[in-house]
Order: sequence, then structure tokens, then C-alpha cells
Amino acid sequence: MIIGIPKESYPEERRVALVPMVVPALAKAGFEIVMEAGAGLEAGYLDEQYVEKGVKIVADRQAVFAAADVIVQILCYGSNDLTGDADLPLLRRGQVLVGFLRPLGTVEVTQQLAQTGVTSFSVELMPRTTRAQSMDVLSSMGTICGYKAVVHAADHHPRIFPMLTTAAGTITPARVLIMGAGVAGLQAIATARRLGAVVSAYDLRPAAKEQVQSLGGRFVELPIEAQDAQDERGYARAQDEGFYNRQRELLGNVVAAQDVVIAAAVIPGKKSPILVTADMVRRMAPGSVIFDLAAERGGNCELTETGKTVVKHGVTIIGQINLASGVPYHASQMYARNVTAFLLHLVKDGKLQLNLEDEITRDTLLTRDGEIVNKRVREFYSLPALQEVR
Repeated sequence: MIIGIPKESYPEERRVALVPMVVPALAKAGFEIVMEAGAGLEAGYLDEQYVEKGVKIVADRQAVFAAADVIVQILCYGSNDLTGDADLPLLRRGQVLVGFLRPLGTVEVTQQLAQTGVTSFSVELMPRTTRAQSMDVLSSMGTICGYKAVVHAADHHPRIFPMLTTAAGTITPARVLIMGAGVAGLQAIATARRLGAVVSAYDLRPAAKEQVQSLGGRFVELPIEAQDAQDERGYARAQDEGFYNRQRELLGNVVAAQDVVIAAAVIPGKKSPILVTADMVRRMAPGSVIFDLAAERGGNCELTETGKTVVKHGVTIIGQINLASGVPYHASQMYARNVTAFLLHLVKDGKLQLNLEDEITRDTLLTRDGEIVNKRVREFYSLPALQEVR
């Protein structure tokens, strides 16, 4: 089978789907690889490095799609809402597509992808199980985002993070609050602690308390309890508006006391819950920073503007998206390792094995033979159930 690696077309996307270090493992499994010239350049990987590993470089994007049995991208059509539609005519029935597809975005976009006949696998739908851990792209990119958010926030804050004893006296450490202790939030805690900040964290899932404390953070406990706080995949469940109103009331004083807030409360397929209101921002000290990792889905802060950095009431609010692209070398490396593990799982003896008894294959398979076939996605869009596909 031939794997095709097109250059990412989303504006300012610097990552590449596969890096030279994973090529030998794929070649050993019987894959050949064709790559668009310069696809890895912005991530720090030269064409020559790929050629040394046996990758064929072609200058024409269309040639990559034409030659490949499997297309591996980062932002495919669906997650790339600016330039991704140009790839639709290049896809063909039976071809395999692997990457970020934003399956819970809009049904029209997912149906357009299905109509190409492509067999697509959405890496966002990877189950959070021990067996699938080596393929968990969301966790890998979440780790990058949590790290990068703290570094960005520290750069924007007028104070330094660590406590220092200097010739000019003692400098007190910055206070950082992490809202949402998923993978990104936990990495943000670890990074802020390494920089010397005093770190607190809040999550509506009681199970997060032990993880926060294991990283040296203080867990903020509120006298309210979420109903069914997390789903079977370990993600936080959306709560009713009454819960969020009470939550905001109780969090007001906590937020006001912080120098930096990293908001990372994301619920798959839902608008991000508002955790930081305009009034809370007003109460924060001038120069404080909010980095909203939930900006792409509306933001956890009421004043966040997606894709922008703004100053409101003296507080810098960062709504930057596609954060992992800012660390393209290691983000590409992590993505490539995850996707390689996934490809080796899918392909045996040089052939695609669509074993739908296997939860990894079943849960990630999004479209096939012109249909949206993923049960969870069909239920999300209220589409009628399909007859069982085998």
C-alpha cells in the first residue's frame, strides 16, 4: 500500500503528518510513502531526510492523492474549514483518509466527505483506553497545548513566575489557576509549577483531584456536585445552566485572586461552558492574563475572541487557536508516532483490515462507501441508524 503525505494547506499550519523517524517502521510493514515536496520543511524536516529513508518526493499535490491508497494529514477537510475543500475532488472511493476531521462539527461537512466515497478515520474519536494509548493523538496535542499556553501566558504577564530572593529583596511567585484538568490542563499545571508559580486547579470531575495534587497543584473544591460528571470515555459531561450559574458564583473570588488563568474546559461536540464572566475579568488585577484553550468552541471566558489577543478591563485575554502548530517539530513527531501505531493496527499483510469487532477500528471509522457509518456521530446528528456494517 502507498501512503501519501500532502503538505498541510491550512494557513500557518506548520506541522507535517509523518516524520522521517517513523518511515522505517512503515516500510517494514510493507508501506511505500509518497510525499509532496516541502511538506515537512516548516516543521524542521527536510526533503533529503525523507529521501534517505526511502520516501518518494513529488512536486505536484494532485500526484500525491492520485498515487496514494492512504492519505495521512493533520487538518483534513472538516477540521480545515478555510482551504480543505480543495482536497475533496482529489479524494476517491475506497481511498483511506486519516487525520483530524472534526466529526462533531457540522453534518453537512461530514456528509460532503462521505460523498467522495473515501474510507475516513477520525483521530479525534480514538477511544481513551490503555490499548489505544499509543494512538491517542488528542492527548499528544493536548500535552503540547497545555505547555504552550503557560509559556505564552508567562510571556504576556508583567511579572515573573517564580519566587526569587534577590539583592532587591524577595519577589513573590505568580498565582496560576487551571480550569479543566484534562490532558492539556494537567500539562499546564506541570509547566506552571516548573516555572515556579503557585498553582491551583478546578475540574467538575472529582476524580481529577488526585491527578492535580500529584503534580503539586492545589485542587479547588466547590460546595456543588456535578451530575454524571464524566462520560464513559473520561471526558467531562455538559451540565445544566443552573449548575454553571452556581459554579460561576463560587469561582468569582478564586479567579479574582489569580495572576494567570488557563481555561481548558472543553466538552466534545458542545459549545465550551462559560466559566469566567466579564464581571470576573473586571475584578482581576490589571496586567493579569487569561489564556483560553477552549477558544475554538466559543471559549470558557465570556470576553474571549476566537483567534485574537485582546485587552479588556486591563486583562489580556488570549484566544489563540491551533496552538500545537507553534511547536511543529515535536508536535509532528508525536502525531507521526500516534498515526504510525494506528496504521500498523489497521493494516495487516499489506491490506486494510476493517475489523469492526475491534473498538479502535470501529470507533474511529467515520465514513465508508458514501455513508457516515460511525454510530456515535450518527446519533449526535440524529441520523437514522444504519444496518450493521461489516
